[in-house]
Amino acid sequence: MAQFDGHAAKRQRTDNEGGRDFSGGNYYNNSNNYNRGPPSRREGFEEKPNHILLITVMNPAYPITTDVIHTICSPSGKVLRIVIFKKNGVQAMFDSLEAAERAKQSLNGCDIYSGCCTLKIEFAKPTRLNVYKNDNESWDYTNNALGKPPGADRPALLQEPPRGYGPQGNAPPYDSRGPPPYDGGFDDYMPGPRGPRGADPYGPAGRDPYGGPAPPERFGRDPYRGEGPPPVSPRGPGYGPGGPPPPPGANQQGSVMMAYGLNHEKMNCDKLFNILCLYGNIVRIKFLKSKEGCAMIQMGDPISVERAVSNLNGSVFFDSKLQLGFSKQAFLNDVPQPFTLPDGTPSFKDYMGNRNNRFTNPEAASKNRILPPSKMLHFFNAPFGITEDEMKKVFEDKEVTPPSSVKLFTSKNKSERSSSGLIEFNTVNQSLEGLAVCNHVPIPNPSGKFPYILKLCFSSTGSGGGGRGGPRGGY
Repeated sequence: MAQFDGHAAKRQRTDNEGGRDFSGGNYYNNSNNYNRGPPSRREGFEEKPNHILLITVMNPAYPITTDVIHTICSPSGKVLRIVIFKKNGVQAMFDSLEAAERAKQSLNGCDIYSGCCTLKIEFAKPTRLNVYKNDNESWDYTNNALGKPPGADRPALLQEPPRGYGPQGNAPPYDSRGPPPYDGGFDDYMPGPRGPRGADPYGPAGRDPYGGPAPPERFGRDPYRGEGPPPVSPRGPGYGPGGPPPPPGANQQGSVMMAYGLNHEKMNCDKLFNILCLYGNIVRIKFLKSKEGCAMIQMGDPISVERAVSNLNGSVFFDSKLQLGFSKQAFLNDVPQPFTLPDGTPSFKDYMGNRNNRFTNPEAASKNRILPPSKMLHFFNAPFGITEDEMKKVFEDKEVTPPSSVKLFTSKNKSERSSSGLIEFNTVNQSLEGLAVCNHVPIPNPSGKFPYILKLCFSSTGSGGGGRGGPRGGY
């Protein structure tokens, strides 16, 4: 069970559906439960609120340990004890009822890892959780020495052995019982944009499944977390606030990114989303009141942060130079009372489940092409039969520089219901400004009730090349 403190924060939703129901087949696979509680607990009524939670893990493709549970629960509050029962699920005890309620609300229906290990969370019946040993199946966080032999935590008399001696040196060891050099469980560093070795403890071991090139396989197995990937706790594939903390001595990169140099008068959460969504799912965006023109962005995974930084850092738009960097913060908390930006919009928005995220599943993600900013934008999902002048007017109505040229794709498919094409700007700066303001802008539908949502992305194709679909630079 897990015990939390504090009060539940209200989340500002940006999707059209409000709260989501996670009880569908895509989230629960009762034929392959890791731990299934008694049937009577699953039927008919809501349990009495308790500071101890009963956590059932559906479709457990990877090992579930106390470290994993503690990692996903800690953002909601202070966890006191965790016990993993082989048949009756995981129980996590928090230090307050409010924290437990917050954890239940935020984690129920989430996937620990993308597409598997789905959480079903209920209030447990016991009011006390007993732990007798700290290991992978139980842990008392109020007594870290539980189960250790006397003197196990006493410090070594000397901090480091002499250089050149011991099992790794050239000279004969005086005593081979000394500890081997701790390398944090990581393999040798492979060059990459992140810098020093160990900078991405959460990077996947294989190719990036959601668009983008395969990252180098940098890391060895972490004995503390089995062979599975780190917990990302998304509400669907492609999301996650990060995984367990890396071993001591390893640099940490999570899913949070810092953005500096934003035009305080012209930028807001949605405009920043419109640019960054080309590189990965967006979870939350928060502008900082204490530092004008600075924002924090939580993306779906560390790879998305890396893609955004490597492609957008140094871009100039709205007369400001964007600077992006990795944040040491593992996730962004909800902001119950955001302040108001100069344009009247809130300084914080939650984009979890937003329909305009483009990496929500492997099929959607495969349509994205990761490209740096360019003068050319590919547009799609515009009203069928839209003209060049009408497309330019979309940008003029939003008070940004319209494209200098528009090329509409022709389709032989008579059942086509939308239009797509290319728009070219005079400068990359104008292209970025148009993307920030007009991506996802609604365009009235003359023959229907609901408007078209215009979608934009960068393209590497010149205005004179390519047939339909060929020049698409993104989704």
